[in-house]
Amino acid sequence: MAWFRKERKPRVPRRERLEIPPDAWEKCEACGHTDIREKFARNLNVCPECDYHRRIRAVEYVNILLDEDWEETEDGLRSADPLGFPEYAARLKKAQNNAGDTDAILTASGTLGGIPTNVGVMDFAFMGGSMGSVVGEKIARAGQRSLEKKQPFIIVSASGGARMQEGVLSLMQMAKAAAILSQLAERRIPYVSILTNPTTGGVSASYAMLGDAILAEPGAVIGFAGPRVIKQTLGQDLPEGFQTAEFLLEHGMLDAVVHRRDLKATVGQLLRHMTGKPAAAPSAAS
Repeated sequence: MAWFRKERKPRVPRRERLEIPPDAWEKCEACGHTDIREKFARNLNVCPECDYHRRIRAVEYVNILLDEDWEETEDGLRSADPLGFPEYAARLKKAQNNAGDTDAILTASGTLGGIPTNVGVMDFAFMGGSMGSVVGEKIARAGQRSLEKKQPFIIVSASGGARMQEGVLSLMQMAKAAAILSQLAERRIPYVSILTNPTTGGVSASYAMLGDAILAEPGAVIGFAGPRVIKQTLGQDLPEGFQTAEFLLEHGMLDAVVHRRDLKATVGQLLRHMTGKPAAAPSAAS
């Protein structure tokens, strides 16, 4: 006779045990491939099926490019409303709350493969990565830091262009950024421009296309005006995919189209070449 009784827990159906929460899945915007979010994250948010490069946040690019222990710079700058543009102040506040950032660019200082480097990364999540006074000022300050410390400068662009709510003050940032980049060029301090999807408008017409080396992610849309405006202006049909990174590479506007997983290694190789440093030792994997 048993002196005890072991209570059994109700058996959970196998289907219920294996069920994955709906928010754990993500879908590729290009091909529709659906996969676990962690798989997209491990692949740097590049679709494992079609290789489509999804948009990522500025801080993610900084983590991809820089070694550990990088430091954000100029994080105290905030956009004002100098022209009193209707509802601009409210839109700024909404963008800051939604994006979790103070403006459309993050600047940071750190090392890339051991090389002291300054970076500026635009964030499309903040008002479409629009270029306003703060974006221009942060680029100028980061460029000045590179100038004073003789360190390479990298800008990752992701923008719809100038911020119309700041009018001519926004357009001034094109010349402001170009001025500091010209000083870097005079001092032979490397500037690498990385174009992501999209890089358009005043950004593409200024600092995005002024790099000593200009790289782009696969499939990135790059251009000044949109296809419809260009077609109406020229009065003729446009070549297929004429504003993609691959088309620009074919026509000599870019130096290379680089997969996101290879960005750090490629830029590191460029910086070592430009600064006269020895090539990095091959990894064990290679």
